Amino acid sequence: MSAIPQQVLANQKATLDNFLAIQGTFFSGFEKLVDLNLKVIKATMEEVAQKSQQAVEVKDAQEALSFTSAFQPNAEKALAYSKHVYDIFSGVQVDLSKLTEEQIAQGQQQVSAAIDQIAKNAPTGSEGAVALLKSSLNTVNSAYESVAKATRQAADAAESNITAATNATFKAASDAAEAADAAKGGAARARRSAA
Repeated sequence: MSAIPQQVLANQKATLDNFLAIQGTFFSGFEKLVDLNLKVIKATMEEVAQKSQQAVEVKDAQEALSFTSAFQPNAEKALAYSKHVYDIFSGVQVDLSKLTEEQIAQGQQQVSAAIDQIAKNAPTGSEGAVALLKSSLNTVNSAYESVAKATRQAADAAESNITAATNATFKAASDAAEAADAAKGGAARARRSAA
């Protein structure tokens, strides 16, 4: 068998392997998202069952008022869910970036090998053209690496900013929940002392 059909077969195999890896990455992310949603649904159903049980035990208007105030949306749970979804999508994006970088590195190697093959079979006097091709390839590779590095740095900065904003939001939600609980407790004590 000649070298060209073997290269074509190797390229087709590499392309198929890359496609399967990408497909696996997407499926894994989808699977994690479904698992997260099932856990959220289960927790919500358990919470509804618990609240329903508590609703049956309500005896007077004061208890009913404090019970209904407990149904306010829980910002912490919504933020935690959003963070989990973000983490899943971020993980998929990182995996896809790695696969893309591997594919680009393979492509660069193939182009370099093709240039070397051309250089071996080139007629005399074409050394300048081959040198120009190699120089151009090196320049493109350097430019790509610079852009890839800058993109990774920007993605890392965005990730840390999102994490910091999420943590600040969690803290603000916790502080607000504590303040609301303290206010409820103070209002209940005031009502009891007035009665």
